[in-house]
Amino acid sequence: MADTYLTIKSPSKGIYKEKMSKFLAFAHPVKTPQEAKAIVADYAKEYYDARHVCWAYMIGSDRNDFLSSDNGEPSGTAGKPILGQINSFGLTDIVIVVVRYFGGIKLGTSGLIVAYREAAKTAIEAAEIIECHDMVTVEFTFPYLAMNQVMRLVKNSGAEISNQSFDNTCSMALTIRADHGQSLRTALEDIDGVTL
Repeated sequence: MADTYLTIKSPSKGIYKEKMSKFLAFAHPVKTPQEAKAIVADYAKEYYDARHVCWAYMIGSDRNDFLSSDNGEPSGTAGKPILGQINSFGLTDIVIVVVRYFGGIKLGTSGLIVAYREAAKTAIEAAEIIECHDMVTVEFTFPYLAMNQVMRLVKNSGAEISNQSFDNTCSMALTIRADHGQSLRTALEDIDGVTL
């Protein structure tokens, strides 16, 4: 499983015009298919007067969760080219919606494929592409006496404390990059009284 992946930092948009047809492209970072579909639904509502609202999304660092829709365009002429651009840039956790306003001149199958591909590309190129990491949570308990050792380890590991409680027995939850999770667990096990 890849631990590092590329996505976009914030929503972006692009526009592509071909033979009087206008293609408005919108790219959004998303974490779930439900979130992606909600964004698609919002654009379909906002651009209710458009001929087609086509889209594709890719979710997860393993890039196995994806879906696309031609939304009435000839099969394979819209959703697949949009998804193709997501793949070309190696992105995930993204949805791209392309809204088409028909200009009266038919583009033909190859023309549509090019138009949807180029529209998706303009939205991606307008975005800031960032590198992200899969994160894991490490939860554990420890005696109060081990506090200094634990806090020193946390500071040196680069992990973030997502939850903590201090009592006779203390508990803590740390968030850390997935590829560093095992070494953190090993280091914690070396501290007396730590229970993972």
